[in-house]
Amino acid sequence: MLQEVSIKPADLSAYETIIKNGLLEEIQTLAKSLKGKRVLHLNATSSGGGVAELLKSLLPLMQNTGLETRWFTLTPNEEFFTITKKIHNFLQGRKGDLTQKEKEYFLRYGQKLSTQLDIKQFDLLVVHDPQPLPVILNNFHPSIWHCHIDTSKPNKNVWKFVSPFIRRYDRYIFTLRKYFGPGLDYKKLRFFTPAIDPLSSKNTLLKEVYAKAVLKKFGLHPDEPLITQVSRFDHWKDPWGVIDAYRVAKRKMPNLQLALIGVLAIDDPEGKVILADIKKYAKEDPNIFILTNLDGVGPLEVNAFQCASNILLQKSIKEGFGLTVSEALWKGKPVIGGNCGGITVQIKQGKSGYLVNTPRSCATKITHLLKNPKLALEMGEYGKETVREKFLMPRLLRDYLKLFQEFN
Repeated sequence: MLQEVSIKPADLSAYETIIKNGLLEEIQTLAKSLKGKRVLHLNATSSGGGVAELLKSLLPLMQNTGLETRWFTLTPNEEFFTITKKIHNFLQGRKGDLTQKEKEYFLRYGQKLSTQLDIKQFDLLVVHDPQPLPVILNNFHPSIWHCHIDTSKPNKNVWKFVSPFIRRYDRYIFTLRKYFGPGLDYKKLRFFTPAIDPLSSKNTLLKEVYAKAVLKKFGLHPDEPLITQVSRFDHWKDPWGVIDAYRVAKRKMPNLQLALIGVLAIDDPEGKVILADIKKYAKEDPNIFILTNLDGVGPLEVNAFQCASNILLQKSIKEGFGLTVSEALWKGKPVIGGNCGGITVQIKQGKSGYLVNTPRSCATKITHLLKNPKLALEMGEYGKETVREKFLMPRLLRDYLKLFQEFN
């Protein structure tokens, strides 16, 4: 039921010229008393989503600081992941309920999962998101549950089912204070935002000629205006609304192109269904490009699309944080995002981009930015400095080390 992901230590000093002054020294000071601590991180999968991407960069840095860090994921199980995707949606407020059969399956899986870990092998357990939540049935302590979604207004039926598991943990990490679910112990709450890795292949600076070559490879016209949304194929990301906004903007910008790029993750069976529906909704428009990892789009290609786009979108209707917003801002691009959740923390209205509520308002901002390239450039520069200050990986490492100190 569990598989270990190999981790190779990363060089923390490589970030010294990128991050704000004093952060590296603070990390080194915090790490001294934690050296040798055995920390285990557990999440659903090692690829395909924001959590996996975050851990790929964070955990090697943890090892570099002297923590004995290990990473386990769940063995792919379509039935279980179908149930946990439902739980994910219910925790963000979708109506309905799990069936009794689904609840029993989730419990049985959790009981088996809890027996797979040997408590003697680690000093700290960090569990990410709802999928491995019931591993706590074996009463691992000290333990931390890191919730990457918004549970502020969860489905009451499903919250009643899962919240007893959450309460067993010694600490809860939430992205924002307002995401804190009802009935939990406020004293256990810690909150800090996710972060991106500026040195990863997805975020290193690419030459314009390379980025344009990637666009050509996938059939786009690199010299025509392009808007792009990078995200999972998920109801909450509102890809239909993105297409609607593109269609309205295209009336004034006939050469406008739209790219929708996402990963089909093994823990998200719903993704294939939504992808098929989006392709149908696009109505074979030759200027709409819907691409996935199955088309050969990896981190470097995503980087190229972000670098080559005029504007980047994240028109979510519900969003825990939205790492793609930080990625886009780091590329020096203006971002138009849904006026919700963690997106509102990253985009400063009118400074680094725009927050919108409808496809029509999104379209208005698209055409405004395309007609004002100087403004778009200024917004991009402002957004990049915001990310440097708040949303780079060493800062997230610092936050974790401070939390681990509480159990030292």
